This record gives sequence, C-alpha cells and structure tokens, in this order.
Amino acid sequence: MPSSIEQILSSYNDHAPLAQASTIPATWYVDPRIAELERLSVFSKTWQLVARTDQLQAPGEFVTSTVAGEPVVVVRGNDGVLRAFYNVCRHHAAAVVTQPCGKASLLHCPYHGWNYGLDGSLKGMPEFEGVENFDRSKNGLVPIRVETWECFVFVNLDDHAAPLLQFLGGLVQRVAPLGISKLHYFDSRTYNIHCNWKVFVDNYLDGGYHVPHLHKDLNSVLDYKNYTIENEDRYSLQSSPLVASDENAAMESTRKGDRAWYFWQHPNLMVNCYEGYMDTNLVIPVDVDHCTVIFDFYFAGTGEAHREYNERSVNVGSGVQEEDLGICEDVQRGLKSRAYRAGRLSVRREAGEQLFHRLLAADLKRGLAQPSAAAD
Repeated sequence: MPSSIEQILSSYNDHAPLAQASTIPATWYVDPRIAELERLSVFSKTWQLVARTDQLQAPGEFVTSTVAGEPVVVVRGNDGVLRAFYNVCRHHAAAVVTQPCGKASLLHCPYHGWNYGLDGSLKGMPEFEGVENFDRSKNGLVPIRVETWECFVFVNLDDHAAPLLQFLGGLVQRVAPLGISKLHYFDSRTYNIHCNWKVFVDNYLDGGYHVPHLHKDLNSVLDYKNYTIENEDRYSLQSSPLVASDENAAMESTRKGDRAWYFWQHPNLMVNCYEGYMDTNLVIPVDVDHCTVIFDFYFAGTGEAHREYNERSVNVGSGVQEEDLGICEDVQRGLKSRAYRAGRLSVRREAGEQLFHRLLAADLKRGLAQPSAAAD
C-alpha cells in the first residue's frame, strides 16, 4: 500500500481515455486519510443540498442539517430573505437550533439562553453585565452561503466558491423541461449502508450495467439496449426509453411516461424522474466504511386520493434500493481484499463513473495543495 497520501492520489491516472481507463484504486475507498481529505476539499467546497424550498417559505421557518461535519441552520428572515448560518452558539459552542425543522421568532440557545434574530444578529445574553470589550454586533451567528435551484436549497461552506447555477452548469437547462418544481414532496426514506459513499455513487453511475442482473423488475420496464449516458460539466445523465411490461404490476404501473431520466450531480446528489414522479438521493459520508443515503419522493398529486398510488410507488423505489444495499456492502468488503486493486471500465456503460472519478481526483489534488488539507 502506498505510504503517503500523495502516492495514493498519484496511483490513479485521471487522463486515460475511457477505453484505457481504470477505476480509482481500492485504497481511495478504505483509507481514512482520503475520507478526511474529501471532507475538506470536496464536501466543504461544493454546493450541498440541505432542504426543500417548501420548508422555508414563511418568516421564521428553519431547517437544520450537517455539511462536512459542520452543523448548519437555514432560516427565512422576517424580511423574506433566506439565510444560512453555522448552528453554533458564539458563547460556548452549543447547537442553537436543536430541532430538524420548525418555525421560530428567535433562535434561542438552550444552553445559556443566548438569543439570535432570524438575521443571525445577537439579540440578548442573560447575566452578561460587567463583561468588558465585548461587541455584540461582532458575535452574531457566522453566516454561510445559501442559494436555491428549482425546489431545492443548497449551502456552500466555501466563501469563494462559484455561484450555485454556475456550479450546476448545463444541468440547469437539461432539467428545466421536466418541470420538477411542479411536483410535491410526499415522503422520505433513510438508509444507513456499510460502504464508502463512493461505492454507492459508482453503483448509480455504471450506466445500467448492473440493472439486468440485480434489478430484474426495473429492467423489465427499461429499454436497456437504448439506455444512454451523457456527460457534461459536473453532471451525468443516464436515460432510457420506457417499455410496457407485465412482469411486475407495481413497477409497470408506477414508472410511467416515455422515458426515465437519471441525473447525477457531483459529488453526491441524484435526481430520478419519470412522468409525475421524482425522487432525490443524497449520499452523506459517515466514515470511510459507512454512508447514509436519504431518499425524498415527490409526486404530481399528494392528496388523499393519491396516497395509495404514491405509497406503492415509494415501496417500488425502496425495493430497488434494498437490492442495491446488499451489493454495495459486498463491494466494500471486496475493496479490502488483497486480490483487488482497481478495475477496468466498460466503454459502453461506465463513462459516468469515469467522470465522477476524474472530478473527485481534481478536487482531492486541489485540496491537497491547500494548507488545510488532511495530513499524513
């Protein structure tokens, strides 16, 4: 095994054409130094999905999250402006907002009772008389960049990062015709998986390679031979015509329309669309061997008349995910074997996976050159 993080990174050739390319080495999935470098140079530098716009419409509505290990709160101000802050009290570092979401007129720290306005300004500190050289105006919550796209709210811990729409690039125009903002949130499912977060992304980006073998019900409604992969900027689109099938009634009845659209946006967001349906998959690293994947499900109709159909559709999606869960955990075990170092890529199927590996390599190499990068 390479002894330094520089050697680990240099062991991957990110310039090889697809026909000659290999995956990133197994070391990248199992070395804690890579995981720490990813936290600093990938998840701390990219736009990360933290909420839905429908959760933050009225003044005082808030959502909390964690990004790259940092506690975050996003809140709609009384002036209608959406703001994000580190969810850390300036007194003794307790979390100011302790609920996942809700509505408040003030952000009240439960530890010592410090109060912050919805604009992050420090409003009050109990029993703080006599403290010298303390400037209340300089002790508000520390702000974070926040922007929206379609029905999603993103934050970025990097003050110098490009704006969200620039980061998304061509994805914005590609998604626009699908009208995803007209869909309504219905339900969420969370999966805690014993694998590195990149294993889940790789599985998603293999161009349907595993679908005929692992997802036979899903495969029955996809025109696998005409499954396409397109890469642009920092996203990959996998798409397939849909076909009629009588192999699985629930699958056939809930995956409607002319085409399936599967978008991946670097590094960890997936958006899957059918007619009248969308689910998002957000992959969150936990440690080198574990990740959490949050599925949010959206439908054209979410009233009581649509409940049975929507629940059936969610269960179909969950069934596919259960099939992926086992294989991802199996891959993580295999990545630790002395029998495996890296694998080759299918020219027909795995161009999206190569894009991911190239973007990741660029992020890590750039991050390693910075003073805050993970040390050996």
